[in-house]
Amino acid sequence: MAEQNRFVALDVFRGMTICFMIIVNSPGSWSHLYAPLAHAKWHGFTPTDLVFPSFLFAVGNAMAFVMEKYAARGNAAFWRKTLKRSFLIFLIGFMMYWFPFVVKVDGEWIMKPLSETRIPGVLQRIALCYLIASVVLHYGSKRFVYIFSALALLGYWGIMYLFGDPSDPYSLEGNAVLKLDLLIFGPNHLYHGEGIPFDPEGLLSTLPATVNVIIGYLAGQFIRRHGISYETIARLMLAAGALIFVAFAWDLSFPFNKKIWTSSFVLLTSGINLAMIASLIYLIDIVHYTRGVYFFQVFGRNPLFIYVTASILLRIIFMIRVGDTSFYGWMYNSCFGSFAAPKFASLLTAVWWMLMNWLIGYGLDRKKIYVRV
Repeated sequence: MAEQNRFVALDVFRGMTICFMIIVNSPGSWSHLYAPLAHAKWHGFTPTDLVFPSFLFAVGNAMAFVMEKYAARGNAAFWRKTLKRSFLIFLIGFMMYWFPFVVKVDGEWIMKPLSETRIPGVLQRIALCYLIASVVLHYGSKRFVYIFSALALLGYWGIMYLFGDPSDPYSLEGNAVLKLDLLIFGPNHLYHGEGIPFDPEGLLSTLPATVNVIIGYLAGQFIRRHGISYETIARLMLAAGALIFVAFAWDLSFPFNKKIWTSSFVLLTSGINLAMIASLIYLIDIVHYTRGVYFFQVFGRNPLFIYVTASILLRIIFMIRVGDTSFYGWMYNSCFGSFAAPKFASLLTAVWWMLMNWLIGYGLDRKKIYVRV
């Protein structure tokens, strides 16, 4: 497979992930969601739960095309590049949660205190997973990588069982992820959307999430070395089926759970991602299907920039008032809500916002601007 085509499939995969990520993160109303567009409340799995692990898988897939280049430059260059990239991604994620840096108290704007700013997060997890996976892949043999991945998933299961509450070690209030985060970060630096200080991007659950990156890398390496053929796609599909089978078996004792990123959840999402990337390669490289490809390429060529921009601009739009509501709320209620049922209007608002950000990506692509960290 030509290098260019490899990245077309990867760009489309990343683009689909970013596209869906924007949609599920920006409904017109969080009170009116179609079930597939909401995360599972706790144990369980929905299509929305697939979005973040897909991004991690895509990170690993992209690493398969650059790790050898980094290795050729020596260990010092590898560490400079890896640490710099991890630090910048982590910092951007932290700044996103601190933004807009000020808060109104008693009618006056004051600096938003760092003591109340969330530390873990989506980009922070990407940064840590990228760092850990890079070190494992750079220094470890293929056999070591497999052993590390297995031990990470099995070890995480053991830690969760042993250090969680004996009555229910995988519960919201009694899981080991929460206990470690409270010990290290304290309650003020965690997400509070579950009714208690609990972060779905916790420090401990970053360990199994790293395996999503590694599986993405291994898939990319396999495709590079074996080329595009029906046999390659079939073997990817077989691997996908095997992971999904083991995931459902494991679900019986360690349930699918995105918020504590259970090991069964890692295998399930990685299996689905393998099937998706195999299908895209088949459609793009063998069947040469092109309809809609460019739409997703626009997102996939600037994934990090578009994700950050979409998040920050959405916060700004929520700060703009139209009467007694935000501009975004006005779009939902007065525009889409004027002719659509609440859930459909909520979805239309999210799709509108996704398209607005696509236009930003399109403008960058037209000018050949690709933002890299």
